[in-house]
Amino acid sequence: MKKIVLAYSGGLDTSVILKWLQNKYKCEVVTFTADIGQGEELESVERKAKQLGVKEIFIENLQREFVRDYVFPMFRANALYEGSYLLGTAIARPLIAKRQVEIAREVGAEAVAHGATGKGNDQVRFEFGYYANSSTIKVIAPWRNWEFESRSDLIDYAQKNQIEVTKDKIGEPPFSTDANLLHTSSEGKLLEDPWTEPPEYIYTRTSNLSDTPNDPETLIIEFKNGNPISINDEKLQPEQILLKLNKIAGKHGVGRIDIVENRFIGIKSRGVYETPGGTILINAHRAIESITLDRGEAHLKDEIMPKYAESIYNGLWFSSERIAMQKLIDSTQINVNGKVKLKVFKGNVIILGRFSENSLYENNLVSFDVKGDYNQKDAEGFIKVNSIRLKKNN
Repeated sequence: MKKIVLAYSGGLDTSVILKWLQNKYKCEVVTFTADIGQGEELESVERKAKQLGVKEIFIENLQREFVRDYVFPMFRANALYEGSYLLGTAIARPLIAKRQVEIAREVGAEAVAHGATGKGNDQVRFEFGYYANSSTIKVIAPWRNWEFESRSDLIDYAQKNQIEVTKDKIGEPPFSTDANLLHTSSEGKLLEDPWTEPPEYIYTRTSNLSDTPNDPETLIIEFKNGNPISINDEKLQPEQILLKLNKIAGKHGVGRIDIVENRFIGIKSRGVYETPGGTILINAHRAIESITLDRGEAHLKDEIMPKYAESIYNGLWFSSERIAMQKLIDSTQINVNGKVKLKVFKGNVIILGRFSENSLYENNLVSFDVKGDYNQKDAEGFIKVNSIRLKKNN
């Protein structure tokens, strides 16, 4: 091989992988870092790559594409994996994989590499993404092939090869983290025991409830075709909406979950996630759908949602079934327009009201004071017909 494109974060694992690839394959390694809102991690990425002799360094701001083309479609589906996980890590991988393959074509690389371990979901997500965008690309997964068995082995290798190791990586870190505009995840080490309470210091985006404001904050979120377009009548770009909601929700302690999930490869994993803005969005989206979707549409969406969420969790964003489900979901969003009023307070998202020009909610039908077009006597026949099968059980 002449060139390998590595998904590079600048952290210990991918820095060791970078050097290991150079030593093992004796070829040029190109680094690609996607800026999807992980924050300060990017500050030293270019410097570290140059220190390791990398000539072609790609650092690209993909925040708008990430939110517009990946996060928002997922939220149109109200996707939750196993009832609670908002898929913050899983939804980022297909975009990174797609762009990595595109860069491989641009620079003439035969292979791509990633830093996911052999026990996790990300190896599947990255590699499904690679193969969905190139049937001929070669994939290198060092954690499945190299001689290292632990984080301490990586630190030893880094020190022998003059690779910069930040102070908090000396020794074994208490947990591993992943971050983007949608969420921050923490797992491993002291969190591996599902009985152990997560220490407060692992939370970086959300305030402890004891430190949150004593007054609620009210928001009005406007939707068009199922996507949020403004907050308190201020029109914002997709990534700006998520950034603003993250700050507001984080201040009020919204968006923490502690779950044990079933990984695709068959291992149970405990994760602590912070998804502040996303927690507001899924509640607001369901609220506007409650008055704009027909019952059949709403229930059908709820039926396919677990399958849709599972396809993202399992790395199948580019699969034909996910695309087919997305088309169905998006066809229901044409009239999901309007505003949702809510407040955030002490870790809660509380819906206060919803309004839409496309509302299917009819006051005359639901009012106890107005007869409207509904004849209550008609309910008697409806009940008798639908109770026939129940009577047969007597």
